[in-house]
Amino acid sequence: MAGVSGSPNILFLFTDQQRWDALGCAGGWVRTPHLDRIASQGVRFSQCVTNAPVCVPARLSLLTGLYPHNTGIWRNVPITLRAEAPNWVRALRDAGYRTSIFGKTHLHSQEAGSDLRDSERLLRAYGFDDINEAPGPLAAARVRCHMTEEWSRRGVLDRYRKDIRERRASGFPVVRPSPLGLDNYYDVYVGRQAATYLRSYQSAKPWFCWVGFPGPHEPWDAPEPYASMYDPDRAPDPIPYRAEEWRRDSRPIGWLDRKLRKRAGQVSASLARRLRANYAGGVTLIDDLAGELIDVVEKRGELDRTVIVFSSDHGEMNGDFGLVGKSNMLDSAVRIPMIIRAPGAQFSQGICHQRVEIMDLGPTLAELAGAALPHRQFGRSLVPVLKNPESPHREDTLTELRREAMLLSPSWKVTVNSRGNPYLLFDRRRDPQERQNLAGIAQYREVAHRLIQRLRRRVAEAEMDGAALSLRRR
Repeated sequence: MAGVSGSPNILFLFTDQQRWDALGCAGGWVRTPHLDRIASQGVRFSQCVTNAPVCVPARLSLLTGLYPHNTGIWRNVPITLRAEAPNWVRALRDAGYRTSIFGKTHLHSQEAGSDLRDSERLLRAYGFDDINEAPGPLAAARVRCHMTEEWSRRGVLDRYRKDIRERRASGFPVVRPSPLGLDNYYDVYVGRQAATYLRSYQSAKPWFCWVGFPGPHEPWDAPEPYASMYDPDRAPDPIPYRAEEWRRDSRPIGWLDRKLRKRAGQVSASLARRLRANYAGGVTLIDDLAGELIDVVEKRGELDRTVIVFSSDHGEMNGDFGLVGKSNMLDSAVRIPMIIRAPGAQFSQGICHQRVEIMDLGPTLAELAGAALPHRQFGRSLVPVLKNPESPHREDTLTELRREAMLLSPSWKVTVNSRGNPYLLFDRRRDPQERQNLAGIAQYREVAHRLIQRLRRRVAEAEMDGAALSLRRR
């Protein structure tokens, strides 16, 4: 039940590597009736971006409200956020919440052979009271936890490890159902552990439950019947990469160019459709699990006093430009879904086209919970926007990767390389699929210059005195 203060419960559904358009209510090519229902009862943010299109820096930004240029973590590296680092989950606990985490965090090092259960003291220091942490799909083959121990008891762990080894050895995306089967699948384990916890919750404190689904992250192994749920021939075609629309001597070179030289064309349109069909099955599975969790809340009689949030850490290329994975500044990798359902007559319903960053979730949930964030951070609460979607929020959004930076405005997107030179420039209104890179074209030089000046101001506005975070590498 809700606490005596009347603070709302909070259910935070967080996936890994889910594109902005992989929702029924957004792109229309994936069936997500339960999340569509939550979107219809709340606000869906159509222009939300991650602060980094890779797991570790994105999740650090989400938890701390700091950019990669603050944390110094620009890509996936083995780091551990120190116990004392300020964050909004601890603020919720300090405000009287009982907090829990089920599934993936990726906030501390996960070396081969390590056991996530050994890090529970660290997660409690971050602010989590009740913990059942699981790694991502690939790490689950080499890291131990409650979930992998259950797999071992059921005799499926060795089969899963063999499957992952074969996929990695292929050097190419492999699409086939998981050997785990539905009942043992990692997303099912995480979702049902969280559901069991909420069914038996008895504390007088309001609860905050973070459900960190490991999917729909690769390896494109949705279990049956979800693996066969979508017809690849009906999957949307990938955005093609045409080198002649990108190459020009006058354009600077950046990280994405190196990826394209190495991997462009690796994924054919036919393979991309098979990837998308399996990926869609994984998203629908997560939607069904989200529906089970929402049903638990409803049966507890708490739906009218529970905030429900859905989002993801970054997107997935799924064959766009011949690429898979993330780690670039194209929309397929940087734009993410975000839905917030806040009960109460003061909150609006519908679609909000304001520019939003993933780090905005922290101060939003803190404000809804009545929690104070005493530390300096750069997320902005969305509560005013939830009350009035036309309220101004951000002029533009900032994403960083590998010492590169991207500024996204309503009309333009610019990305500068590690030397500060613009190598990606897109007219978002005329070219929403980012097929024509305008960087290096003389007639757009002034546009690029204006955007870069704004980008530099954004970075300068988010500077910290001294070390912002205490991180240690392993």
